[in-house]
Amino acid sequence: MKIYKDFATYNQEIGLSKPLDHDIDVGYYDPPKIIISSKPVIVDFYRISIKIKYKRKSTPDIEPVSAVFFNTPDLIIEPGWDAEPTFSGMYLQLSKKIIEENRFLFKTYLDYGQHEALYLTDEEVEEVSAVFRLMIKYYQSEIIHFGVLLSYVNVMLSLVESFYKRQFSTDTKQYNRIVTDFQQSLIDYYNQPVKQLPSVQYFADQLGLTANYLGDIVKHFTKKSALENIHEFVIKKAKELLLENENMNTTEVAYELGFEYPNYFSKFFKKQVKLTPKEFRLQAMSRN
Repeated sequence: MKIYKDFATYNQEIGLSKPLDHDIDVGYYDPPKIIISSKPVIVDFYRISIKIKYKRKSTPDIEPVSAVFFNTPDLIIEPGWDAEPTFSGMYLQLSKKIIEENRFLFKTYLDYGQHEALYLTDEEVEEVSAVFRLMIKYYQSEIIHFGVLLSYVNVMLSLVESFYKRQFSTDTKQYNRIVTDFQQSLIDYYNQPVKQLPSVQYFADQLGLTANYLGDIVKHFTKKSALENIHEFVIKKAKELLLENENMNTTEVAYELGFEYPNYFSKFFKKQVKLTPKEFRLQAMSRN
């Protein structure tokens, strides 16, 4: 499988303009000049693609869409490119180095993955295009103004954030199903013997999503992070075990829930409930 490690090699092989810098690259798509189909590939840097009136050859009956696509390092792009040469758009490429050094400027959307696109309205396309024009202006200056460029990247991602919230709110059926599947997966997890506490990544893998994407959807609809939802469920299960199995001691309850260390379970429980497991059980028993 072909792995692209840098902008220059990638751009040259698919027909994009030569990058002006090793850490940031901004440009426009020109479909007649670029390769529009390929085998699966890996791009070892971050890419944000805004494709306007984009249509795959493999889905001729589906209307063209305008969307933001994200590619992250180590993500296999499969089946590669398979586009009709009729779309337009822009791209932004960022090295892992520049992301690491400026992570506070970037949102979790960079880690959403190619299958979690943001579909844009015509008005949103105009807004994103306006920001890209400014990015191109400063990128093509004689001296690259990284501070200004990064500021515009941040502006664009802030727009993307608001557009994603609009998408979550207008297609509630699809996203509510993801939340429901997440909650059911959490129930299923504890309907079997467990050896460790569940993680957001575990449920994302179960649902075929990236952890950041799942987390943002869950938080949008439940007003709590995915981890907070997991913790609440663990506490609920802990209370059930403490109340319904009086013969189980705190250590046994901890292992039953997947805690590696019983002391950590006691601290976790007290932080959430304001009582130790033993205090909670005694208080509940005194009320009966």
